[in-house]
Amino acid sequence: MDKTAQGIALRIRPLSDSSLIVHWLTQQHGRLTTVAKGARRPKSPFRGVIDLLFEAEISFAQSRRSNLHTLREVRLSEAHSNLRQDIRCLQLMAYATCLLEKNTEPEHPLPGIHAIFSTLLKHLETHPTRPALVYAFEIKILNELGLAPPLDSNRLDEQAIQLMEQLSVLNWEAITKLEPNRPQAVKLAEFLKEFIQNNLEYIPKGRDQVLAL
Repeated sequence: MDKTAQGIALRIRPLSDSSLIVHWLTQQHGRLTTVAKGARRPKSPFRGVIDLLFEAEISFAQSRRSNLHTLREVRLSEAHSNLRQDIRCLQLMAYATCLLEKNTEPEHPLPGIHAIFSTLLKHLETHPTRPALVYAFEIKILNELGLAPPLDSNRLDEQAIQLMEQLSVLNWEAITKLEPNRPQAVKLAEFLKEFIQNNLEYIPKGRDQVLAL
């Protein structure tokens, strides 16, 4: 029996002249890898409904032999076309995608992480990219992974700790309105980078570029 999920297309690559491998972040099953057979053919039912950062309801046949499952149907819900035209947003989402893929287990339910990623996509449709969004994304993901950064660190002053608390609980729109001063931002960026390096398996190389946007 086919399974269903709400998914975001994180990464897509060719499998053959006719088919694609699609990596999803799903609400129900966490990170999921599927093969979209015939997706590259002109008359494929997958044409126009599979692309980077598309959100969709998907159905798939679960493989008993591997973690590569067969995609059956895709019902597109959000294409995020505005976001996809902004190179700054795409760089941020590329960093976020890589951070998730390298630091989460496949096929392990991640409803909180899916919600964080999905709401950030929707926010970026109508708002500019800002470094505070990067810090907030990192903090929220760390919290979901059970690795919340300590708020009593002797490396952060009271203002930086307060900023980190705000980034942890505020929604994206409220975060966009925050205006931390440069010394605060630099200190928090360095603290989070070191914390991620020490507590996660991998930190993407593009982080500094994203923060420079």
